[in-house]
Amino acid sequence: MKLFLIAGEASGDALGAALMAGLKTLAPGIAFHGVGGPRMEAEGLKSRFPMEELSVMGLVEILPKYRHLKRRIAETAAAVAELAPDALITIDSPDFCLRVAAAARTLRPALRTMHYVAPTVWAWRPGRAAKMAPVIDHVLALFPFEPPYMEAAGMTCDFVGHPVVADRLGTADEAEAFRETHMIGADQPLLLCLPGSRRSEVTRLAPRFEEAIARLRDREPTLRVVIPTVRGVSALVRGIVAGWKVVPLVVEGADDKRAAFAAADIALAASGTVSLELAANRIPMVIAHDFNWLTWQMMKRAALIDTVTLVNIVSETRTIPEFLGPACRPGPIAAALARLVDDEDARAAQLSAMALTMDRLGQGGEAPGLRAARSVLAHL
Repeated sequence: MKLFLIAGEASGDALGAALMAGLKTLAPGIAFHGVGGPRMEAEGLKSRFPMEELSVMGLVEILPKYRHLKRRIAETAAAVAELAPDALITIDSPDFCLRVAAAARTLRPALRTMHYVAPTVWAWRPGRAAKMAPVIDHVLALFPFEPPYMEAAGMTCDFVGHPVVADRLGTADEAEAFRETHMIGADQPLLLCLPGSRRSEVTRLAPRFEEAIARLRDREPTLRVVIPTVRGVSALVRGIVAGWKVVPLVVEGADDKRAAFAAADIALAASGTVSLELAANRIPMVIAHDFNWLTWQMMKRAALIDTVTLVNIVSETRTIPEFLGPACRPGPIAAALARLVDDEDARAAQLSAMALTMDRLGQGGEAPGLRAARSVLAHL
């Protein structure tokens, strides 16, 4: 059996790697082809080009790279058609992945297609499921409320759980060792700063995050900051933060990231899957994100819900404070972070919502990567 997989960003790479591990367990000898990042490469994928080329977010931000992305779509679709895999499995990144699926289907009409991560039609642009149905046969959903939306559009869909519930968490010993290694006292508050995994996110958010952190440090003089980063933006992050007023520790790699999460007290993060990682690690958080003005206007008008933070959505609470678009300003962000330091009730409310979120996403059950693999094989 051979499969062609495509992931376009760090979160998709994690999903793809877990799926590949599950498939290797259930179907030894399976061959993988396609595009992915370091985690998928560690599972045996030789990426056709660097996954980071696809890590672009925002309608306006894509425009300068449009010609290059269009060329990659054509190249990838041609590679799928030539390989004639048992299935094409696209993972998130719908702007790229679904165009590849459509082009590949044109070249090879009998191609079986699956998409991992249902479009968030419950949040905005509900017509996306219907547009996706002609080129996708089967969907692997991360959230338990999503299958009915996909089935109504004509696709089959299985809830497979979110991989964050199976992530190995750092231990108390790892947290203590991290603080000792980096000379962070047990009584010093440690803030995780997570400005995103895309270059456009980091560039846009870094100045706001820096100023918010500086204001928090005025209130908490012993504050320390750590930024776990990923391969595609590591050099950019290091260059940007070298001149910050509060110079953070920058770490890269799974072990250091896991230890940093275990050691942290609070977090300031860009919007995205990272809120679930923070929830799994029980780290109270503030979410902040800004966009190109036109992108923000279009998103705001299309939104069907009043929050973008996944912990808020899954837990059906609004305990995680958000500062989005024009509200993404250092002063209010710093005040929200200070509240998490000072207010035990605010922290407790977040921790309760995090526990409910993890339960609803399948914590304690079969690993989502294995459930996803079972779904793929059953569909085939």
